[in-house]
Amino acid sequence: MKHYYTDNTDLISEPVVFQYDYQGHMLNFTSDHGVFSKAMIDYGSRVLLDAITVDETKKTLLDVGCGYGTFGICLKTVYPWLKMEMVDVNDRALDLCRKNAEANNIQDVAIYKSYIYDNVEKSFDLIVSNPPIRAGKEVVHQILEKAYDHLNSDGELWIVIQKKQGAPSAKSKMNEVFGNCEVVKKDKGYYILKSKKE
Repeated sequence: MKHYYTDNTDLISEPVVFQYDYQGHMLNFTSDHGVFSKAMIDYGSRVLLDAITVDETKKTLLDVGCGYGTFGICLKTVYPWLKMEMVDVNDRALDLCRKNAEANNIQDVAIYKSYIYDNVEKSFDLIVSNPPIRAGKEVVHQILEKAYDHLNSDGELWIVIQKKQGAPSAKSKMNEVFGNCEVVKKDKGYYILKSKKE
C-alpha cells in the first residue's frame, strides 16, 4: 500500500478543490488521492498556522514534508518577504504544491523533491513541519535532529504533533538536540512545539 510519504504518481487522480481563509486571505487549494489530508487542511496544521509567529528578522523558511503546500503557501501569503523552500518525497504532492503556488500567485519559492533534508543545501531562519507520523518515529526524529544543521543562529523549528502520536517523545528529542523546547500551544491533543538554535 502506498502512503502519502512515498511517491504516489501512479494512483488514480480525482482532484479535490477547496478554499481556506488564512488571516483574511482566501486561498485556493487542489488536492488529490495519495497526499495527506486530501479533502481539507487538517486540524493540526491549522493549529500551527494560528500559533506561529514570524517577525521581520526571519527572512527564510523551509517547509519539510510540504504536501500540497499548506504551510508554505499560507505563510508566504501573509509574510511575503520570506524566501521559501518546500520539500517532499511525494511527486504527486509536489505537483499539487506547484499548482497551488501558481493558483495563489506565490512566487520566489523553490519546490523540489527531497527525502527529509537530503537535497536541502541551505540553512534557514525557520523550519516548519507536520511530520509524517505514519512513516515512523525514526523518520520523525530525523526531521527534528537534522533541523539543527539547517537552521541559522537564532533560527526556529516549529512542528505540530499529537500527544498520542508522540508529542512527549518529540519534545524530549528537541530538548536533547536544541537544549530547549517550548510548548507554544495545546489544542484538542495537538501540541505546537518550538525549539530555537541558540
